[in-house]
Amino acid sequence: MYKKPFIIFLLVLLTAPALRAQFDLNHFYYQGRQALIDGKYSQAIDNFNILSRLDTARYEAFFFRGIAKYNLGDFTGAQMDFDRTIRLNPIYTPAYHYRAITLSRVGKYDLALKDLEEAVDLRPSYTGLYFSRGVTYFLSQQFERAISDFDRFIRKMPNEGDAYLNRGACYLFTGDTLRALQDYETAISKNRYDPEGYIRRSRIYGMQGRTDEAIEDLDTAIQLDSTNTFAYFNRALLHYDRKQVQEALSDLDRVLQNEPGNALTLYNRALIRMQVGDYANALEDLDRVLAINPDNVLAYFNRAALFTEMGRWRDAMDDYSKAINLYPDFAQAYMNRAYVKSLLGQYNSSRQDYQIAQSKISEYRERSADTSAAAAFADTSRRFNRLLALDADFAKKDFENELLQYRDVDIHLKPLYRFTAMDEVRRTNNLEALSRGYEDPAVDRFIASLPLPVRFDARAGNAQEGSSAASSTGSAATPRSAHELFAKALRDTRARQFNSAMLCYDEAITLEPGNPYYYINRAALQAEMIDFLSSMETHVQVLTLDDSHAARTRVQDRVSRQYDYTPALSDMSRAEELDPGSPYVQYNLGNLYCLSGDLPESIARYSRALDITPYIPEAYYNRGLVLIYLKDKEKGCIDLSVAGEMGIQEAYAVIKKYCKTED
Repeated sequence: MYKKPFIIFLLVLLTAPALRAQFDLNHFYYQGRQALIDGKYSQAIDNFNILSRLDTARYEAFFFRGIAKYNLGDFTGAQMDFDRTIRLNPIYTPAYHYRAITLSRVGKYDLALKDLEEAVDLRPSYTGLYFSRGVTYFLSQQFERAISDFDRFIRKMPNEGDAYLNRGACYLFTGDTLRALQDYETAISKNRYDPEGYIRRSRIYGMQGRTDEAIEDLDTAIQLDSTNTFAYFNRALLHYDRKQVQEALSDLDRVLQNEPGNALTLYNRALIRMQVGDYANALEDLDRVLAINPDNVLAYFNRAALFTEMGRWRDAMDDYSKAINLYPDFAQAYMNRAYVKSLLGQYNSSRQDYQIAQSKISEYRERSADTSAAAAFADTSRRFNRLLALDADFAKKDFENELLQYRDVDIHLKPLYRFTAMDEVRRTNNLEALSRGYEDPAVDRFIASLPLPVRFDARAGNAQEGSSAASSTGSAATPRSAHELFAKALRDTRARQFNSAMLCYDEAITLEPGNPYYYINRAALQAEMIDFLSSMETHVQVLTLDDSHAARTRVQDRVSRQYDYTPALSDMSRAEELDPGSPYVQYNLGNLYCLSGDLPESIARYSRALDITPYIPEAYYNRGLVLIYLKDKEKGCIDLSVAGEMGIQEAYAVIKKYCKTED
């Protein structure tokens, strides 16, 4: 990482004399300065807090406190301090620079670019600004502009390998593999002891079919860093492509030595073990994958195939049923279940499954241009047992990633508030009746008007095969009113018939565009569909700027699919317009902004919900998780404590893990 210019710049700033300050003010200034140099950021903040209170016009106090907060991960607090610095001194270039870096960390690339433009106007000769702006352009997918800025930086500082790695990544995203390869080779020549250059070059060699050279690069990377699990993982895939199965398994084993909970590696090792007939160990791996992610459709699908090979036909049928239950449009699962049922002598049921599969395949062919999940899982030409190449499991293993990739860990955001169909009316016990909570008569009246039992809460609704709510979907009369359409959408959602449910919500909103509850549920369904899709595809952490004081960092040359929550946010915002006093809408917006990566706005929405009513424990819980993610542990742990008091037992497990007092 590019750290030296930052350290030099920081020392220059910190040693600037404060001649006009009193002796006591200088004491706190120098104490804070030394704490920053030593990496004691909390101590630095304490000193700059005192300095800022004693001299409210001293912009350096707010600027350096912002740097300390940034290094602690408190990006919101850092931005606020940089804002204050700029108000006090509108021509202070470093404040614009570091505020831009902070804004990039929270995904506000447009605002970050504005600050960098301002900084360049104020100080066009400061080369580091072009590196930071290049990274920001990359993150906002403006690759040509990013290349231009890295060109400018390289002209001034031609020996910085990270700049070539970044520019190479930009070239790769524009499809220019030749220039990307040239930049990676240059980066290696600048720093032959950095494994990153070899890993990146190996990926281009792999794309070009130059497998021997790719493996040679990964061998070098592993020699330089024997703990680099991503290098072992990539080498395993290359060994597998060359049919060197034992070598591939050995590398995957090496990954799992360091990361025993790496679900992607377990999944790939299971597939290879299946192919070599090691069924018992393959089954153990798939069991572990499903323990980590119980909604993984492909894991059920492949475990069912494994059970079939082992002659465990009823277990295979159960797993195919689970895959279908999770995604009813999975045509290949119907086909395979039909085969297993025929082996069990269930010929009529087998014929029904086969007909359903053929129907879904026909639907897929009619809309072959459709890239939705329904189309993808109806496509029988796809391989559902292929090895997967990338996953967020290889990103940093601290809590930052655990929050953003919460589907694969034990800590989950509490779900959205939405209406859910029930099998029967649930009685309220005395304890529930006495508990504090927010009462919304409008919601109660709406529920009473619906033609089926419904609850409104933040519990995830699980589809249960054979339940009355799900099984009644096909037999219900054709809905005529908006309420009937809404009720059918609830039934369809419970049965995971997402497309049908979405059509019902669309029609209901067309009939009654002023009903906020229709928008709430349509937004929740859109978010649920995105969550399901993201659980099925490979993930890579979206790279952000370095948090180890560097003003610039390298960017990754691999990318994950970015899931767009804009439609869900639009619907929930419309619900807010129609029912501005609903704390549940504010809570839901908090979740959606969190999933979209706008964490400061997420916190603001949870807080707004709690301003309306303090009796939403899920808001305390989720806000606590986000605050801890932003390194504001004190406030986050207070929120989690309140959530625990209000009945969310999972809060105590999080407190135990993340709220320990450090020595």
